[in-house]
Amino acid sequence: MDLEKLTTEKRNDKTMGLDSYSSLEILKIMNKEDGVVPKAIQEQLEPIHAAVEKIIETFNNGGRLFYIGAGTSGRLGILDAVECVPTFGTPPEMVQGLIAGGEGAMIKAVEGAEDDFTLAEKELLERGITEKDTVVGIAASGRTPYVIGGLKFARQLGANTVSLSCNKEAEISKEAEISIEVEVGAEVLTGSTRLKSGTAQKLVLNMLSTTAMIGIGKVYNNLMVDVQPTNEKLRVRAVRIIMQATDADLETATKAYEAADLHVKTAIVMILCDVSAEEARQRLTTSKGFIKNAL
Repeated sequence: MDLEKLTTEKRNDKTMGLDSYSSLEILKIMNKEDGVVPKAIQEQLEPIHAAVEKIIETFNNGGRLFYIGAGTSGRLGILDAVECVPTFGTPPEMVQGLIAGGEGAMIKAVEGAEDDFTLAEKELLERGITEKDTVVGIAASGRTPYVIGGLKFARQLGANTVSLSCNKEAEISKEAEISIEVEVGAEVLTGSTRLKSGTAQKLVLNMLSTTAMIGIGKVYNNLMVDVQPTNEKLRVRAVRIIMQATDADLETATKAYEAADLHVKTAIVMILCDVSAEEARQRLTTSKGFIKNAL
């Protein structure tokens, strides 16, 4: 697909005089343009839902989720992956982000890496990808060779494949079982897909990971009950979550939290069911981690 045919590469008629606008005028037009992103995502809820269901199935079968992308797309995938660990208590290997050029590309562009069709295949093989896994290829343009090659290899291997782009009839869509195409229109700054396109990708990735984690029991009501107490702030938050989930006072929540070996879910079940930590753990195991089923 030629660049000039891509929506993400078109010039925005509303911002032709961008360099002559005042700072406030620029902010207003950027804010207005950003407003089109949620509506564009709304039009793609069906494929987003299909992707979520596939990811839940993957997790339940012991598989992993891989995000692959280059540049901004790759960085957003890595951001979503690494935040699953503290937010949902997942092991680091459960959700992984791969970026063209390796970890160094997170802070400095690696020229030419995104043009390599075989690079993602090599990296996925290094991570031990199997047919049980799901690969989400992310590319605003929808034509990045690194992503196309990775999706093609994953599909041939038998893994689940999802594409996320910001152009209709994107090249990466042809290589995925499920294609999400969030067309947000021309950027305020021509071709700068870290703007509306990046925002759209971030929102969709939020939806994919958060909804999938809810689907495997990582959330109780609207609380992050698998949050990991890796620092003082999170330890305080963990106790507060126990209090919110059970209506217990600070002393009761703290004692249960400590008795549960700093495991929020166990403490919640202990308080709500008035059982020991051992009994609470058994209930959670039987209910596959879903607190509501353990009560």
